[in-house]
Amino acid sequence: MAVTKSPAKARTAKASVKPVVSAIETASASKAGNGTPAAVNERINVMKTYKIFINGQFPRTESGRYYTIKTSDGSVLNMCLSSRKDFRNAVVAARNAQEKWEGKTAYNRSQIIYRIAEMLETRRSQFELELVSLGMSKNIAQKEVSAAIDTTIYYAGWCDKYNQIFSTVNPVASSHFNFSSTEAVGVVAMLAPEKSGLLGLVASLMPVICSGNTAIVLASETWAPLAVTFAEVLATSDLPAGVINILTGKKTELLSHFASHMDVNAVYAHTSDEAILKELETLAALNVKRVRTDNLSD
Repeated sequence: MAVTKSPAKARTAKASVKPVVSAIETASASKAGNGTPAAVNERINVMKTYKIFINGQFPRTESGRYYTIKTSDGSVLNMCLSSRKDFRNAVVAARNAQEKWEGKTAYNRSQIIYRIAEMLETRRSQFELELVSLGMSKNIAQKEVSAAIDTTIYYAGWCDKYNQIFSTVNPVASSHFNFSSTEAVGVVAMLAPEKSGLLGLVASLMPVICSGNTAIVLASETWAPLAVTFAEVLATSDLPAGVINILTGKKTELLSHFASHMDVNAVYAHTSDEAILKELETLAALNVKRVRTDNLSD
């Protein structure tokens, strides 16, 4: 049986299509200054959304807050302001991943870290462009990325060597052997170097994970976009979820939580600020955390 549309419905359908057709016709019929048809306006670029990296995923911060970073070309980047809840989620992820990560063979951990270096090399140009956009010269940016890749390779080689070097055979009076062997500390909370970009982040993380620890790192406020891009490398490098978790935000807001959380085994901070060091050591005493500080690039 044939179906016919009523005249009213047909007129409505034509009316709804007409504005779209008219817009296309107007764009194609417009003329440039020399009388030739003007090109249709270029597509709008898809801007990157900078999130945090927890348990192998890229969630938005629970707080819903952000801070801005302005690039050299005038673009404004919105970076997540991580909250205490984000940090607690990262600690849970790191704790769940730690035993399995430590249980992997040194050879397997070495392969995974080497894969991170391969992915860094593949995305070298992207990291260089981001460093330049955040104010670094092109020459220094190239050296920074090369050094970050070389550092990753270096620690990939250490995975199956540090135990032989730092363990000992202890002398005993009786007829048996006695050995001292290294083991992972556990979950390490870290404050990345504030004045260093990719290299500072990589040089902080690699020695921590190569020995079987898991990490939560608060990225530099200035170089935070590099940390998020580095997280994209980690997500495609066979690294188990939760081994590295990356937060962005304010050191002043999260410092006390890093030092006082009872399921964090150690804090590693790149700073020479005496007030920060005193607060870290005071709060870390609650569960006898190990605290390591230095002023690398700060």
